[in-house]
Amino acid sequence: MANRPIAGKPANHWNSGFNHSIWGPRNNPFHPNNTRPPKKFIVGGSERWRYGFNYTDWALKNGPFYINDTLVFKYDPPNSTTFPHSVYLLPNFGSFLTCDLSRAKQVATVAQGGSKGFEFVLKNLWPHYFACGEHNGLHCKEGMMKFSVMPLFRPCHG
Repeated sequence: MANRPIAGKPANHWNSGFNHSIWGPRNNPFHPNNTRPPKKFIVGGSERWRYGFNYTDWALKNGPFYINDTLVFKYDPPNSTTFPHSVYLLPNFGSFLTCDLSRAKQVATVAQGGSKGFEFVLKNLWPHYFACGEHNGLHCKEGMMKFSVMPLFRPCHG
């Protein structure tokens, strides 16, 4: 059956004139090796995770963020000269606006931001709302220690 001619042409007519080699990893936009690698972002850049810095502005300037990118929260562990910080994931936009931590999930304690920092990998295609939960949300409400990101699918390049 494979050698049977179709409409008077040999069975291999589909191969004539088409260069299949152009669809290797270099030229195929859908090939898994043709995506940008995930990036690591230090939240706040050189300012790190601290009271009084505008993280919403930081997120807007450093985005877009993509699936499998990593957010690194760096902050000093609590001591006599620093305020403690933590990282909470808020459940929705309303909680984010009001800094309502009642249904938030703590993802990093006050001790986890030291040294290399706490890493959060963006694995889901939905909005992520982050805030500092210390002092019953005071750092979120008055210290601007909150921001949101909406991870996207990583674009292909070729």
